[in-house]
Amino acid sequence: MLFNSIDFAIFLPVVFILYWFVLNRNLKAQNLLLLVASYVFYGWWDWRFLSLIAFSTLVDYTLGVLLGKEEKESKRKIYLWISVIVNLGFLGFFKYYNFFVESFVDAFTFFGQDIKVGSLSIILPVGISFYTFQTLSYTIDVYKRNLEPTKKFIAFAAFVSFFPQLVAGPIERASNLLPQILKKRTFNYCEAKDGLRLMLWGLFKKVVIADSLSPIVNDIFSNYSTLSSPVLIMGAVFFAFQIYGDFSGYSDIAIGTSKLFGIELMSNFKFPYFSKNIGEFWRRWHISLSTWFRDYLYIPLGGSRGSKMVGIRNVFAIFLVSGFWHGANWTFIFWGLFHALLFLPSFLIGTNRKYAEVKNTRLNVLAMISNVYRTLLTFILVTIGWVFFRSETITDSFSYLKRIGSSFSGIPYIHPNGYRLVDYIVLLVFFIVYEYIIRNNERKPIGFKNRYVRLFVYILLVFLMLLFYDDGVDRSFIYFQF
Repeated sequence: MLFNSIDFAIFLPVVFILYWFVLNRNLKAQNLLLLVASYVFYGWWDWRFLSLIAFSTLVDYTLGVLLGKEEKESKRKIYLWISVIVNLGFLGFFKYYNFFVESFVDAFTFFGQDIKVGSLSIILPVGISFYTFQTLSYTIDVYKRNLEPTKKFIAFAAFVSFFPQLVAGPIERASNLLPQILKKRTFNYCEAKDGLRLMLWGLFKKVVIADSLSPIVNDIFSNYSTLSSPVLIMGAVFFAFQIYGDFSGYSDIAIGTSKLFGIELMSNFKFPYFSKNIGEFWRRWHISLSTWFRDYLYIPLGGSRGSKMVGIRNVFAIFLVSGFWHGANWTFIFWGLFHALLFLPSFLIGTNRKYAEVKNTRLNVLAMISNVYRTLLTFILVTIGWVFFRSETITDSFSYLKRIGSSFSGIPYIHPNGYRLVDYIVLLVFFIVYEYIIRNNERKPIGFKNRYVRLFVYILLVFLMLLFYDDGVDRSFIYFQF
């Protein structure tokens, strides 16, 4: 079920009414409703894959209980490895089986050996990368004794399958989400109102920014070999905002929807394109994933506590795994490698956390110019990386970038359906200016104190959604494929 669909527009009010007006006095009944609603939400796409969520839930719940009872370290490690193998085994099979088979065949072909290995027609379950990491973090935290295992199966199952963030995050930790599901919740009008505003902002980013740019991006990347450098640059920039509008829009809707049910999810995006270096970008982009890898991979590997060589190894490990997490394609792995190379200089000289703290001090003119320069440079580097992320093959990526640097003339770009670039350039300028205005509070993008200003923004956002809505565009979210 899509957030931006009529189905969800009917589904959400029904669940909300049952949750607060029928079952509000019974916490277990509320959690059971969340569980059933989540399975309906997910099963709307393909009910067959509900068995995967159910099995993963049962395995990790059981292992959590066993870990809570077991004191012998050797047995605790066995339980942990069962969870790791089961969860990553399912993820590896459904997401990476054909990738490894094809890479294996290509490697032998490269050395002159022609071998035949059959691939399978495997459907990738939506959201498997997200809920797999969510359940895995639970058993890891219980193993480390950072979290007490729960014996309430319904609550645990609701935590695993919580529908607002089930298929595209944020990837919640059990330490944050599970206690909220276990305790009684009361309706908060102000929080619900903020949630609705956040949902409206998320829908705007999805419908007006991401979906509007999608046809142009698809056309430019499909026909890059015939287009001029300025058009290709515009295509890369448009994709940067398309994926941002699509993914951060989903997160905003997920966080806003959760607020309607008295549950707070972690922030997943904090205006990443205003970052002044790559380190800051990754503290602002897909925060739930980057912090997951930091806590469960980077730090256990030693982080930056050892020698520089160990630190460099860990940096490359976390970025390569992050790239591989996104999909079974060498383009994603190279995208991760590219970001590791961008991050490495600041890591070596110790400036990777230079902009970790937001300071509201006044800047002089030179400091402001320096910040603008750093922000633009970071955005350009990130956008170059997006070319690898968006391209079908590594060859296409390099060919696209090569043509940017060699094809400075050509006929004006005309989209087959008549989309005009200038309309979307103006739209993006206004979007960037608005995000700059609200850059210090991603939770309240329409949180203006003046009611008339808020009303004007509401009307403007709805008007733009109606104006830019295109029924012929694929309305699914990009990160569903991951």
